[in-house]
Amino acid sequence: MRQLKDIKLAIIGLGYVGLPLAVEFAKRRSVVGFDINQSRIDALKAGRDSTLEVDDKELESATYLSFSTDPCDLSECNAFIVTVPTPIDQYNKPDLTPLIKASECIGKVLKKGDLVIYESTVYPGATEEDCVPVLEMASGLKFNVDFYAGYSPERINPGDKEHRVTNIKKVTSGSTPEVADLVDALYNEIIIAGTHKASSIRVAEAAKVIENTQRDLNIALINELAIIFNKMEIDTEAVLQAAGTKWNFLPFRPGLVGGHCIGVDPYYLTHKAQAIGYHPEIILAGRRLNDGMGAYVVSQLVKGMLKRRIHVDGAKVLIMGLAFKENCPDLRNTRIVDIVRELAEYNIAVDVYDPWVNSEEAQEEYNIFPVQELLPNTYDGIILAVAHEEFRNMGAGKIRELGNENHVIYDLKYILNSNESDIRL
Repeated sequence: MRQLKDIKLAIIGLGYVGLPLAVEFAKRRSVVGFDINQSRIDALKAGRDSTLEVDDKELESATYLSFSTDPCDLSECNAFIVTVPTPIDQYNKPDLTPLIKASECIGKVLKKGDLVIYESTVYPGATEEDCVPVLEMASGLKFNVDFYAGYSPERINPGDKEHRVTNIKKVTSGSTPEVADLVDALYNEIIIAGTHKASSIRVAEAAKVIENTQRDLNIALINELAIIFNKMEIDTEAVLQAAGTKWNFLPFRPGLVGGHCIGVDPYYLTHKAQAIGYHPEIILAGRRLNDGMGAYVVSQLVKGMLKRRIHVDGAKVLIMGLAFKENCPDLRNTRIVDIVRELAEYNIAVDVYDPWVNSEEAQEEYNIFPVQELLPNTYDGIILAVAHEEFRNMGAGKIRELGNENHVIYDLKYILNSNESDIRL
């Protein structure tokens, strides 16, 4: 097993999680930042981060950071941190393909005494049951004899400039007690908030996957309450503000649940639960409710248009926002696409506007072509879908100017005051 002072580090995957991690470590030690996306590497070498998680000055401060797409450049490294995506497929089943391919890549350069740490969100057991065998097969080495593993789940919150990698407490773990100590010591080099050393890799994996499962269920509850209160013609936000005056009421709000974590991680846990013979009732119920919110939003918009005697077939609707959350360019698993597709079922023409997102990425991922400018007196319906600061700054007056003489504004994110929109979630 390596000593802390001898570690030569590689970060595998330079997205929202991997790049900030690589930058922080590279302020103190040599780091190879590896990614299979050549255009991503070219941009980083030029000092630009398209995710906006790391600014130009931060990139420049990473003195000991090099970038590469060549696996041969990993051969001099002896510790590897894997931060690749762990998505779900069209059937909501975990897709471990990026994780397996990363493990194969590392396995080809793995040496005796090396350490592999995974940060990607997985179900309990995935590191040792799915990834380690790939490392053994590719390297010909034996786990916990020739090489070692750790797990330290990422806790990055895209677009959040207050909670960064260094000031979020880090859970760590290792495949032996000695390895756990080494992993913990490695992260303590950069984590100001400190670490929590879990008793095993499986405990650390389980801790991560329930963090977002808990949030998903809480949001599902509030979404269901919003549906109930809408039927009763009660303002949901007013109810939540009143309930929020109690010290232990949790401040969740209704809405679409997308992104790379909250809308995905519960399916990793339910997959594993079903594999061991247990059918999770509550978790899947929450997922079904949250996954159905796009259709519910469109049904409410259509009802609102009909009440205004706006002809639905052939109407034109503007969706303001495409990113999965506010003030962030991240399009991963954005549920705005559910609204777009549902509106198409009503033969409604849809424009999507989002100043944060990359238009080419939107086209490639979702076949959505965002408009580049907003035209006044154009729309029969306007959906405020993402609470970008730019939309808040517009105010109700400028947003109203985008609509036809008779139009409906649906405010999903409470961007406007209750008397300034026509429908609120």
